[in-house]
Amino acid sequence: MAKDNPIKLRTENFNVYYGSKRALHNVSTEIQANKVVAFIGPSGCGKSTFLRSMNRMNDLIDTFHSEGEIEIDGLNIYDKSVDVVQLRNRVGMVFQKSIPFPKSIYENVAFGLRLAGKMAKSEIDGIIEQSLKRAALWDEIKDRLNDSAMGLSGGQQQRLCIARAIAVNPEILLMDEPCSALDPISTAKVEELIAELKVDYTIVIVTHNMQQAARVSDYTGFFYMGNMVEFDRTRTIFTSPSKKETEDYITGRFG
Repeated sequence: MAKDNPIKLRTENFNVYYGSKRALHNVSTEIQANKVVAFIGPSGCGKSTFLRSMNRMNDLIDTFHSEGEIEIDGLNIYDKSVDVVQLRNRVGMVFQKSIPFPKSIYENVAFGLRLAGKMAKSEIDGIIEQSLKRAALWDEIKDRLNDSAMGLSGGQQQRLCIARAIAVNPEILLMDEPCSALDPISTAKVEELIAELKVDYTIVIVTHNMQQAARVSDYTGFFYMGNMVEFDRTRTIFTSPSKKETEDYITGRFG
């Protein structure tokens, strides 16, 4: 049985609206530090909306507004005093489609470091090497750091995006369908990486792949029609869910 860690992220009656359309209904949950949490559910059920609320990416949508709270270490991230740029340094994001910048591999990873402030080149070099090693990419690309990131394979590009996200040393790493565009070998590498990274980060992943959720996560939340129907240890969700909707989804009766 997984042991309990301190609570890193807590939501309380969190609601999301796009204009008059309600996308999330009173979502309340607690996510422990240094655990991997997966959100599953059919398309359009609210899981990506919830994920993007955790670093306020939805703020970029004109019609978005929220009610309720999301707290990180007890701080409500929707409080007016919160600096969104600083928040996104604390809460990194890896998207469904790997989107390297049209720059060199080196400059992709250095991007966030340069935004964060002035650093000596030797310090940036060290962080880039460490980040690429942690993303299991260094050995493959260490001799071509000045080559364009656009020349990497899809799996390598996704790991580069993970390296870029962790270079600024976030506390939480959000992953929105990080393997959906990858082949099975690249997917396995990213999954291994998730298992290694949770030593240092709290990881929240949205996935359509239930087998992936079962493989990589400690806890799983099932979303349906904007509600978090059930949240529990992953083993419990997949072997003895308490809600019929969860069981129906996991056994393939709908979704």
